[in-house]
Amino acid sequence: MDLGFTPATWVALEWTETSQHWLIEVPIRIVAYLVAALIARLVLHRMIDRATGRMGRSDGHPHTRPLLLRPLRDRKSSGATSQKIAERRQQRAKTIGSVLKSTVSIVLIIWVSLAILSVLGVNIAPFIASAGVVGLAIGFGAQNLVRDFVTGVFMLLEDQYGVGDIVDLGEVVGQVETVGLRITTVRDIDGTLWYVRNGEILRVGNMSQEYAVARVEVPVALTVDVDRAEQVAVEAAERALADESLADKVLGKPEMLGIQELSPDLLTLRMTVKTRPNEQWAVQRRLRREILRAYDEHGIDLPYPRGRIHAVVGESR
Repeated sequence: MDLGFTPATWVALEWTETSQHWLIEVPIRIVAYLVAALIARLVLHRMIDRATGRMGRSDGHPHTRPLLLRPLRDRKSSGATSQKIAERRQQRAKTIGSVLKSTVSIVLIIWVSLAILSVLGVNIAPFIASAGVVGLAIGFGAQNLVRDFVTGVFMLLEDQYGVGDIVDLGEVVGQVETVGLRITTVRDIDGTLWYVRNGEILRVGNMSQEYAVARVEVPVALTVDVDRAEQVAVEAAERALADESLADKVLGKPEMLGIQELSPDLLTLRMTVKTRPNEQWAVQRRLRREILRAYDEHGIDLPYPRGRIHAVVGESR
């Protein structure tokens, strides 16, 4: 049946349908994808904020723990007050939350880009295949970078160390100044700042967690009365630890372990004291000075020429 449509009319109808598709349907679908991505980003970021404690209590309450870190154990650092523990915990959560947010944003950008290309009629299969090849190439070329990031995330989750801790990372020993996902900076005793890639850290010796032990070894002559030398050393250590300057740094009483080493010209006595983190070195220096002074006063000989003990004690005062 002839409806009376001329060829021009059919072209007009076809152009109208095409225009409707490109001017109405396509923009609406693109806007819908963009709105969906923005909503998903907002919701996921808020969930991450809640998990990392940024939407929780902001009054610095020491018992407030981010949801993300609740299954994990907190380790005490130097001067581990409740406030410092809370600050360190929040630092870990903030860093991990930043990584999660960046990951969410990247995934959503890739998804919405592919969706828009599909709406525009572009065949996205070659893009996906190319992305796989490029990703594989980048994975091989940047595997060290990926390893650094993954290792950094696990270090933060496990709280292996934090800013202010004294650590032994194998190649360098010093105080941690910054902890990042790729790089950890450590300043050694000479003031040199070391940049250590997280992926290259095979072991971590943390001297600032929970407690430390001050180990004091004192050499004495072979001719001394060992029992008397041990007694004098313990009494000197107890007097030193009773001082207010050391009392808040120790967590226990000095323990004399006895003869640690025997050589042809000397005996080495070892004593240990449990201390607060990062305080073991100060306690060691003070106890050595007091024990040497007590030995000099009680006539307990050292395996050195007479008179050197006076120089050592005099310089330490």
